[in-house]
Order: sequence, then structure tokens, then C-alpha cells
Amino acid sequence: MKKFLLLLSFIYVFFFSLFLVDNLGFAQTPTPGSQSDDVQKRINEFQQKISELQAQEKTLSSQIGVMDNQINLTTLQIEFTKKEISDLALDIDTTDKKITHIEKSLDELTKVLINRIKATYITGSASSFQILLGSSDVTDFVQRANYLRIAQAHDKRLIYDTVQAKNDYSNQKEIFEDKKKDVETLKKELEEQTARLEQEKKEKDTLLTVTKNDEVVYQQRLQAALAEQRAIQGIASGGGDETLAGDIGEGSTIGRMIYGSSPCSSGTHVHFEVRRDGGLQDPSSFLSNRSINFVNSPDGSFGFGGSWNWPLNDPIYISQAYGMTYWARSGWYGGGPHTGIDMYSSDMSVKAVKSGKLYRGSIACGGGQLLYSKVDHGDGTQSYYLHIVP
Repeated sequence: MKKFLLLLSFIYVFFFSLFLVDNLGFAQTPTPGSQSDDVQKRINEFQQKISELQAQEKTLSSQIGVMDNQINLTTLQIEFTKKEISDLALDIDTTDKKITHIEKSLDELTKVLINRIKATYITGSASSFQILLGSSDVTDFVQRANYLRIAQAHDKRLIYDTVQAKNDYSNQKEIFEDKKKDVETLKKELEEQTARLEQEKKEKDTLLTVTKNDEVVYQQRLQAALAEQRAIQGIASGGGDETLAGDIGEGSTIGRMIYGSSPCSSGTHVHFEVRRDGGLQDPSSFLSNRSINFVNSPDGSFGFGGSWNWPLNDPIYISQAYGMTYWARSGWYGGGPHTGIDMYSSDMSVKAVKSGKLYRGSIACGGGQLLYSKVDHGDGTQSYYLHIVP
């Protein structure tokens, strides 16, 4: 009877160990298949199309084509990111459940094995003479001894494998904790992509509104912007016709904004620009912080971090910022940045932001003369005021 129980116990553990072997495989993140390859192919196609359109001559239709393809590209990237999040979340959930199940099985097996080892070693501590006395014959004695030796060796090996399996699953859990962090990263990426898509749609609407979806209007605005950019570069390199008007104090009136359109200007505003030692500067880092009205959709508001007074009186409206604004990204300045801040006010007067020497100038632009003023502040910094008259 004892021999039968010992054999039964051995068989139980043997088959239970086979069960574990079948269940110790780690769940893996799905390998990208043909669907992912197809999505990546479409993404590449959109990127190629955007590059081709950007290389073409600037037209309203080509610009809209760029925007449409960019919108399609971002939409596809959003779909791809959502799919990645879904696949990863499912993989994590499945693996977590499997890890929990196997860990429970491993714990139960460990308890069984410990009890078996205790029992077999208690039996094994008996002398060969005692085992012989408990055996019915010599054959029974040999079988008992062999069963005991095999069971003990098997149990020790299985205990070792169990501990290794626990360690492996512990490592696997750490890996999947990292994957959970990947999900959070993908969620943030999805938020950014969604916001970018809304911005791209808004930018397309703005272009259609400003140009009235008319190629002629688009070309007029584009050529005026490019001409203004060339004129500004000419002014900075000393190509303007300038006359020294004298010293001017901080806050003193320089002139007035030109009402309505003028050469290289589509409407009433002052293009305010700052240069230091010949290099372009962001005017927002020189102007003091104050309440401003931003009408530069689709770009939106930004801050100011300087101490200079403003060239206009309240209320001040900003229609375009410095840098790679929406219109700059659309290629209106030959691929370069908008070099100043466009602003206007109901009060037409324009003031010096800081004391210095005042110069009045003009430069050819758009079939006429672009009028401007410059104040040299004597410290390597100059401020420029375009589209104004004395």
C-alpha cells in the first residue's frame, strides 16, 4: 500500500510538472503584421506626396494639397497610435491574467513539493535494515529504495525549475510594467496628434478664408509677403534710403501707421522688428509683459519677457508673431521666419520703445516705396518700425 501511494505521488508530480511546462511560455507583444506594414506604406506615401507638393511652384491648389495630405497623414498616424494602444493593452491584460494563474499554480506546487520532500527524507533517513524489515521480500525492498531515490531526485530538480520559473515570471512582470508606461507615452502622443490635427484643419480654414479660395488673391498675398521679406533683408543690409532725423527719447512719437493698404502691406499695421549686431532678435524677449489682444489665428497667444515700452498705445492687437508662424510655415516668406511682430491699435501713433538716434527711410517694394523708421539705441541694438509715416 505504501509503495502504491509513493508511486501515485510521483506520478501526480510528474504530470503536474508537464502541465507547468506547457504553461510557462511568456505572452509576447503581437508582432507587427501585414496590417501595420500597410499603414506604414500609406504613411510613407503621404509623406512623399507632401514633399512633392512642397517642391512645386507655390499655388493655392498646391498649398491646399499639402494641407490635405498633412491632415490625412495625421489622421492615419492617430489611427495607428490607437491600434498600438489597443494591442498593447490587450497583451498586458492577457499576460497579467496568465502570470497570476501560473504564480498561483507555482505556489501550490511548491507547497506540495516541500511536503513530499519532508516525507521522503523522513523515510529516507531510515536505515537500509529498517526498510528491509518493512519490505515483504527482496524485490519489494529494491523497488522501495529505487522509488525513494528517483522521487527525491525528481523533486529536487522540480523545486529548482519552480524557483527559476518564479524568477522568470518576476522579470516578465517588470517588462510588462514598462509596457504599461509605453501605453501612457502613446496616450500622450495621441493627444498631441489629435491637437495637431485640429490645428491643421484650422490652418486650412484660415487659408481659404484669407484668400477667399481664389488663386488670384492667394498669389497677390504671396507675392506681397515675399516682396516685403526681400525689402526687409535689404533694409537690414543697408539697402534702404535712410536719413538721420536726430535723437529721440523713449516713448516719444516717431510717426503714424499708414491707414489701409500700402506697398507690401495689406492693411493698417506696424511691422516691429529688433536686430542686435546685425542679427535678428525675437521682439517678445524685449517688450514688457502687458495685456494684449491676439488676433493671429490659428497661431494663438504667447508671452513677453523684456522691459521695453511698446511702440503702440492700448488697446494693442497682434496679427502675427515673430518666427515660424502659420504664414511662415506656409512658405509666404520663402521658407524663412517672419522677422518681426505685426501689430496695430485704434490709436495710430507709433512711439520709440527706447531712446536713441532716429532714422527715417524707404526702400522699393511691390511697385512703390515701403516707408519705415529705425532707432539705433547705441548698444548694438536697433528697432525697426515698418509701414509708418512721419
